[in-house]
Amino acid sequence: MPDSPKDYSAFRVPLGQHLFSSLIHGAGWFWRWLGRMESSVLREQIDRTAIDRPIYIAGLARAGSTILLEIAASHPDVVTHRYRDFWTIYTPAWWERFLARAAPQDAPAVERSHGDRVMVTPDSPEAMEEVLWTDFFPRVHDPTRSNVLDGGTEHGRFERFYCDHVRKLLIARHGRRYAAKGNYNVTRLEYLIRLFPDARILLPVRAPREHVASLEKQHRLFLEAARAHPRSVAYLDRVGHFEFGEHRVPTNAGDDAAVEEILALWEAGFEVRGWARYWAHIYGHVADRLAANPRLRDAVLVVRYEELCDDSENVLRRLFDHCGLEQAEPIIRRYAESLSKPTYYAARIRDEEEQAILEETADVARRFGYDAVAKAQAAAASAFL
Repeated sequence: MPDSPKDYSAFRVPLGQHLFSSLIHGAGWFWRWLGRMESSVLREQIDRTAIDRPIYIAGLARAGSTILLEIAASHPDVVTHRYRDFWTIYTPAWWERFLARAAPQDAPAVERSHGDRVMVTPDSPEAMEEVLWTDFFPRVHDPTRSNVLDGGTEHGRFERFYCDHVRKLLIARHGRRYAAKGNYNVTRLEYLIRLFPDARILLPVRAPREHVASLEKQHRLFLEAARAHPRSVAYLDRVGHFEFGEHRVPTNAGDDAAVEEILALWEAGFEVRGWARYWAHIYGHVADRLAANPRLRDAVLVVRYEELCDDSENVLRRLFDHCGLEQAEPIIRRYAESLSKPTYYAARIRDEEEQAILEETADVARRFGYDAVAKAQAAAASAFL
């Protein structure tokens, strides 16, 4: 099958949507004020609402975070942001009230822009939080400085706004538990457990070879789509997606030199080695923090993509137990029957790129249980002796 879809219509941004998103993006002060006004109106109800064990899904893109969010969101206790929430994230309660009166129902499902078989509707769960993070932390995507927010980070205005926001979403959507996918939160895990000591974190990890192949494929797709629909570039910037495409920006997990090397590799055309080094940079940071922080280790469940696909029932049972979500057996059975590894593309990795992935990732891969990667590296090295 072709490596990427030829139809880029999912990337089309109508002019009205482009102008509206630009207006909202350029007036963050107004939307923060409006969000505080909503909180003021709902203060009594907000103060009575507890944030109980919020669920965060965070890892490098293309590791299975979307399906994990879908699985968590299918539990009746859980509420999340949805696709139809774009650009109204600052006022979730008022937006939900508007949707109840005006939103069209039963919109048909379509494949999302990633071209990866994931079908979505306006009511599908989606990552939305990054708009808030970038508003309050404007340099959080600056690759020239550490993007890590750790247990010592303090930002009172953000924390008040964010906690009120989560409570308002719980109120508006009649939920008991909040779940959010945010791949950039992978460098904010210790900050999150400072804010919410009982938070439950799902960390998706994928074997380096297949993960790098998926990242590289996705980047090419976004570049091709931008040529067909140039407005998509600015739109992705505004919603806080910098993983792929013309404005790709690596997350700096606290090692400036490593990020400079990753950018240099990409600039020189060594896409695969650059992605492999980035994989090791991100997951190496997480492995170091898990080793150093017992509270973080207790909060995190590592979900290996391959086990999720091959041993779905057992992995899903561990997932729901970790999150403290009860009566999940129907959900477990439903997803255990449907989860599978992708068959819609074949990894295009040359021999020298295979070796590059092994060289860059083997040590970190071993720390996440991918011992076969380390063994393959050893076997490759011995072949040259």
